[in-house]
Amino acid sequence: MQIEIINRSKHALPAYETAQAAGMDLRANIDETINLGPLERALVPTGLYMALPVGYEAQVRPRSGLAAKQGVTVLNSPGTIDADYRGEIKVILVNLSNTTVHIQDGDRIAQMVVARYVQAEWLEVEILETTERGAGGFGSTGN
Repeated sequence: MQIEIINRSKHALPAYETAQAAGMDLRANIDETINLGPLERALVPTGLYMALPVGYEAQVRPRSGLAAKQGVTVLNSPGTIDADYRGEIKVILVNLSNTTVHIQDGDRIAQMVVARYVQAEWLEVEILETTERGAGGFGSTGN
């Protein structure tokens, strides 16, 4: 599938790093280092703009290495980029560690997965079909 993209960053386009990867790394496109203190968040620009086809979204997710090694994650994970959005892709990062993390230009800050979706149409009813689980909530399956 081809997706129209404008690259106003100083970096190469996002790419799959391995043949079976689901996500592409997004890079920070910044002029100055972002010093992200403990529990601070920042909106980090990527310099990328795209036009997704109707029926697709782009999900912005944390990079596992950044989360595990530095405690930095994507705040609204996964963030959704809708097919009709044409603005710059930006990533909301939050530092969950107890030390300041420095985000540099070109750092891989998140990954993006392009996925299909369907829009639901509500059908209002009075009773729902019963299931084995029923109304069992959090932690109720497999007991």
